[in-house]
Amino acid sequence: MTTTSLAVLVPLLPFLGAAAGLLLGRTAPGFVRPLAVLPVLTATALAITVAVRQGGGAGNGTTPLDAATRLTPTGSVPIDLALHIDGFAALVAVLVGTVATCVQIYSTAYLRDDARYPSYAALVSLFTSAMLLVVYSGDLMVLLVGWEVMGICSYFLVGHYWETPEARAASLKAFLITKLGDVPFLIGLFALAADTGTFRITGILRAVTEDGLDHPTLIALLLLAGVAGKSAQFPLHTWLPDAMAGPTPVSALIHAATMVAAGIYFVARLLPVFTASKAALVVLAVMAAVTMVGSALAALAQDDIKRVLAYSTIGQLGYMSGALALGDRSAAVFHLISHGAFKALLFLGAGVVIHAAGTNSLAAMSRMGGLAKRIPDAFWTMTIALLALAAIPPFAGFFSKESVLVVAEHTALGTAHTAPGAAGWVVLVAGLVTALLTAAYATRLWLLAFRGRGPEAPDHGKQPVAMNAVLWVLAVPSLALGLTVGYIADWFDGDSLAPNLTTSVLGTGVALVGGLTLYGAWRHTSSSLAARIPLGAVAAHPDAEPAQSEIEAIETHLAVYGDIAAAHDPADPGRLLLGRLHPHAAAGFRLDALYDRLFVRPVLAAAQLVRFLDREVVDTYVRGAGTGTRWLGAAVRRAQTGNVQTYLSALLAGSVVLAIAAVLVAAGA
Repeated sequence: MTTTSLAVLVPLLPFLGAAAGLLLGRTAPGFVRPLAVLPVLTATALAITVAVRQGGGAGNGTTPLDAATRLTPTGSVPIDLALHIDGFAALVAVLVGTVATCVQIYSTAYLRDDARYPSYAALVSLFTSAMLLVVYSGDLMVLLVGWEVMGICSYFLVGHYWETPEARAASLKAFLITKLGDVPFLIGLFALAADTGTFRITGILRAVTEDGLDHPTLIALLLLAGVAGKSAQFPLHTWLPDAMAGPTPVSALIHAATMVAAGIYFVARLLPVFTASKAALVVLAVMAAVTMVGSALAALAQDDIKRVLAYSTIGQLGYMSGALALGDRSAAVFHLISHGAFKALLFLGAGVVIHAAGTNSLAAMSRMGGLAKRIPDAFWTMTIALLALAAIPPFAGFFSKESVLVVAEHTALGTAHTAPGAAGWVVLVAGLVTALLTAAYATRLWLLAFRGRGPEAPDHGKQPVAMNAVLWVLAVPSLALGLTVGYIADWFDGDSLAPNLTTSVLGTGVALVGGLTLYGAWRHTSSSLAARIPLGAVAAHPDAEPAQSEIEAIETHLAVYGDIAAAHDPADPGRLLLGRLHPHAAAGFRLDALYDRLFVRPVLAAAQLVRFLDREVVDTYVRGAGTGTRWLGAAVRRAQTGNVQTYLSALLAGSVVLAIAAVLVAAGA
């Protein structure tokens, strides 16, 4: 088969699998799991084949794959069913397919007793198909179809547990916020087509290069609004932490390969449109910096393990946005791929941890002993993923994050001129601060989840093989992807992605400082528990031995005095490091409350005013008109007495009145 035919099948197979799964979910439940896994697995194999045939894209001298057929004549700007596959698209499609396959395999065990699994699996396949359509599309209108289908799928998947109010609220919030960004995004697409005369991506890029845009800043800012909503960037990021109310595999899919990745990929695909406006690049750089630092602080204060990872995703997307703000899509997409591998691993590993611990709470896990021994697969693979997240060499996150810092350094020092130097300094400083905080919250998560002090964690049964197997599959790129940076650079326009000495020392140094500081705070909070629990009560316990240290005694008798430990929350070092900032960071800096006052309450007040006017003014007028007509009818009805003399008298009186009126009018004239 030709490469074009294979590329068409990549998004088509998951779509067909979703349709078949919905049709056969009730009548032939035995086919549901094969229909969930095999189409996506086959699409992934085809995506790998397409990537190999492309041989590295334009960076290796290979012409990008372009194919199109006219979808519909519009009379002005035509819409084409088009493919445009270069090195970026080829690698991102492999990432999407790999993560989606792992999620589908994982879900066969994770949701094996869920009665709604057939619809869930079909929606995941449709979600995957929509993202692959975005990746491979060569026409913005076709890309928009995949963009919007993902929003609809996320609404249903986040609200999978619709019986809970949290899931219902989270799904509605995600849908509304992303749609809020999609309105200016759609206007921006039309404005872009009006300036360039085409929806074809190749035509737009050619027009931008040759003739430029008439309104570059306006178009770029409109498009950035949609990107901010879809990729959860400040100020439209608040939906993503709440989306953790959905099943854990859904979180892995959204955070690693679909939905939030779509916005970053879109900017990377149309980067010349954004670099045409220096103002838009500065806005994007500031947005990325605020997103990075704010989300890292919030992650350090979260108790729910999935919310920690959610804020982590927001911060890592900030790194990608920062690289794009500096005009370098190679570093941005490299970090997108690296992050997709280790973030999917973190979420799927968190699902195993939650299954084993019976809770999402890190505070509760910190009071459980032996959790790491009970789930060794999740422990070791999540350790790899957390090291990659913290950008510790030689893990994948180190190379991809350092590539962003290298670009920021070059821009700040003036050796790169795509973006203003101020934007480079903003991204560089925010990136280093975020690297410190990232290592801190990654260390905190690892310590609280796997180094708990207390009685043995409750036994909730052995984790299925399907859940553990995919963790090791994702651990391979999390560990080794960075080591292939020289080879995969051909897919990234041939740009060098290797870190330099300055950013390596700075990035790794601040990461180590953050991790070690958090570890010291954890040791302090753990040791101070001894001073807070009455040692007399511990010593009075008949099983206490004089040779035991204070900590050992507390660990031995924590089952008896667990309520005391819980009341003091002794094992959370994040509270110690953040101090008075902790409650604000834990609440996401209360942005939801701010939006409630600025937008929700005024809208509700306006709705109440409209309701009042409708009820008291409009309805009163309608009722008044009806009442007047009814009264007039009643009067006329009473006048119908059936007496001919009365009728004649009324006729004569009326004639006299008309005659008098005519005389008066004539006299006045």
